[in-house]
Amino acid sequence: MTAIAVQAQRLLAHRRPKKSFFETFIRSLIILCVAIAVVLSSISVCDGHWLFAKGQLFGLWHFCAIANSTQLKCVTDLNQASVDGINFGMILARSVVSLAVVVAIFGLELLMVSQVCEDTNSRRKWSMGSILILLSFLLSSSGVLSFLILLKDYITFMGFTLTFWCEFIAACLFFLNGMSGLHINNITYPWNRARKF
Repeated sequence: MTAIAVQAQRLLAHRRPKKSFFETFIRSLIILCVAIAVVLSSISVCDGHWLFAKGQLFGLWHFCAIANSTQLKCVTDLNQASVDGINFGMILARSVVSLAVVVAIFGLELLMVSQVCEDTNSRRKWSMGSILILLSFLLSSSGVLSFLILLKDYITFMGFTLTFWCEFIAACLFFLNGMSGLHINNITYPWNRARKF
């Protein structure tokens, strides 16, 4: 009888306590919001046109100017924008923002795997995914900030394009969901404690 009881105890130790509906719902919402942020950030980086000012369209990949009052002429040589350091600055901004999307995809994958493959390491995977989402926030916000500093003389509130606001919202979502992911992991029952009983 004792051997059977010990084996049953070992099996129960490897099982996670059942999560409540509320916890599952919140974690699903976090995953959904991170996925939306990844899509918004991807669209923003791929399009790259973030600021329209003084008849010029500044972007991560192109610089465009209105020619003959009707036609938009775009070039990849950003030095034609006549802004000091724009070429190196845009290389830095687009590299950092692109890296933020990649890191966020890995973070999203860890969040999803922690919920689909529930085991004793699920809590650790969720924490790691949330940390990667916060890292995505730092990368994307630094990319946005470097873009704004670089073009500070051209900035007007109405000049920001829809794709710039996509990146701004994505950065906010990365921050909110990364913090929420870490918080919900700390306030819920720590699953690895079950192994001690």
